[in-house]
Amino acid sequence: MGISTSDKPFITRVKEDEADHFMRAAVAKAQDAQFIKRTQARRELGNWNEWRDLAEQIRQHVLKYLPDYLEEFADNVEKQDGHVFFAKDEDEAHNFIKELAIAKKAKNIVKSKSMVTTEIDLDKTLLSIPGANLLESDLAEFILQEDNWDEPTHIVFPTLHKNRDQIQREFQKLGYDGDDDPQHEARFVRGYLRKYFMKADFGITGCNFAIADNGMINLDTNEGNADITMAIPKTQVVVMGMERIVPSMKEAEVLDNMLARSAVGQKLTTYCTFTGRKKGGEVDGPDDFWVVIVDDGRSKALGTEFEPILQCIRCGACMNVCPVYRQVGGKGYGSIYPGPLGEVLSPILGGYEKFKDLPYACSLCAACTETCPVKIPLQHLIREHRIVEMDGKHMDHSMTNLILKMVGKGTQSPFLFGSAMKMAHPASNMFSQTEQPGAVEGMYDEGKIDYVPKIVPKLIHGWIDTRDVPRPVKAKENFRHWFKDHKPEEMAPVVKKEGGHAND
Repeated sequence: MGISTSDKPFITRVKEDEADHFMRAAVAKAQDAQFIKRTQARRELGNWNEWRDLAEQIRQHVLKYLPDYLEEFADNVEKQDGHVFFAKDEDEAHNFIKELAIAKKAKNIVKSKSMVTTEIDLDKTLLSIPGANLLESDLAEFILQEDNWDEPTHIVFPTLHKNRDQIQREFQKLGYDGDDDPQHEARFVRGYLRKYFMKADFGITGCNFAIADNGMINLDTNEGNADITMAIPKTQVVVMGMERIVPSMKEAEVLDNMLARSAVGQKLTTYCTFTGRKKGGEVDGPDDFWVVIVDDGRSKALGTEFEPILQCIRCGACMNVCPVYRQVGGKGYGSIYPGPLGEVLSPILGGYEKFKDLPYACSLCAACTETCPVKIPLQHLIREHRIVEMDGKHMDHSMTNLILKMVGKGTQSPFLFGSAMKMAHPASNMFSQTEQPGAVEGMYDEGKIDYVPKIVPKLIHGWIDTRDVPRPVKAKENFRHWFKDHKPEEMAPVVKKEGGHAND
């Protein structure tokens, strides 16, 4: 799949998601439920903002000394007879893992959930190996795989857009003959996956945090599938973004706490695992342990105004408060990283040409920044992308750009500005259905103006298609004229009283 999930234009994707009423309702319900759980979990921890300060300091410290910590981590992995491979881009990463799987004669490959493996399009690459089978062991990712590798909706809840009936139909293809009760469906998948796990010879996981001073990796899951992925196959490959590292276990414990409370509203995930290569005397674990550390464009953010996005711990909290994500859903972004996170990260990893629309899928309300457990200034980074696109790369060659230039010229000229003010009342007639100024309640069906001519530039449509636009007052009744008429009265010189002061 790679980082890009669709070749359709942004507007097309958004319109398709707007028509998916179940998905939008599911996203809204999840956001509301997560708000309650997240708030309670953070409150129980106490001093939440102080914990945020600490988490931010940890992530910023790591980024400042990232080469040193990566070298320390790699050395400690190799001291335990493990191996580390540094991949500069997705091609190097997935080709290396493919060659390793071929060399190990892997037949049954099992994966646990990992955003970075999706980013580097690893599934597609491994499926090209003759005679090899691949199974996503995370329940949500397994459902997407069975549905012809459907696109995810959320980085924590990938199947948020699917209902139990849709999932039942996918499982029926595998022999499931039960009802649509989620518990019954989950039990069926548990048995199905267990059979595959027992014959797996090649395991792949992601990595929440890599521990620099001991060479271990830290995984947080709620299903236990990642633990089995690491325990049974003789070869294990851990794929991690190069920024997902911490100095020691102490910092990992802090970030695990922040991650669980922000992502799913839990004190800690069900399975919080620290692991590495199997040691002497242990009965489970990999004999051959590899860590693939992926750059894939992350280094482009280092030392720039976008460096704070590398603090991200992938909790998804920013999506769970975003009003735009609530309406658009994950697929509308066209990236495996949706929401505020994707609006910042996707243009960095995938380029502005591919993801130039995403920085504009934002109201700059700053709710994402307020909830971020590592204090990433997301709305400022989104705005910075807009500045780069408009002022740096001059990417907007549309009618919108021409309109804004005309507006700029008009506001610089007193004559043109005054003329526009006089024409505001009659010119807005095409957008208004009432003479009553300021009346917006119930003006339009479903709050939309649906009769504006298509020839009207898209900048105007972008506002009026989702907003009520009441007719402004006439020029002679607006504030400027009111102030002009009342100014002599309000600003009249005060007559000084005899023996007193003007302000007495």
